Amino acid sequence: MAKPRTRSAESDSPDRWEAQLRKGALEMAALASLWPGRLYGLEIIRILESRSRLVLAEGTIYPILNRLKAEGMLASEWVEAEAGHPRKYYSLTEAGRQRLSLMAEAWFDFSRGLSRLLEPVMEEKETPQ
Repeated sequence: MAKPRTRSAESDSPDRWEAQLRKGALEMAALASLWPGRLYGLEIIRILESRSRLVLAEGTIYPILNRLKAEGMLASEWVEAEAGHPRKYYSLTEAGRQRLSLMAEAWFDFSRGLSRLLEPVMEEKETPQ
């Protein structure tokens, strides 16, 4: 007979759950930030912060970008800057655009279904008691 899993109060916290949700969406968010065109790493971080409220450290985004590049989803090139050091720009490959399209479709299907499920919770929350 299997032992019941015990959980700490910390592992059940809403903050931890939200962090895991965000972590699961990082790959899709990184790809989506590049949909309009090429960007360098800091630009990707800024776009994610401003458009999706995903706040990332440089140490978080670069391993994701490197993995996506190794998988053929991204291309990269070093570009000399007029002032300062060269920057590594990332862009979607055709395979990356296809993957992002599939991810976006799955995300919207999933989120629509989950939103329908959560509607009664939000309606009750909005109704004064």
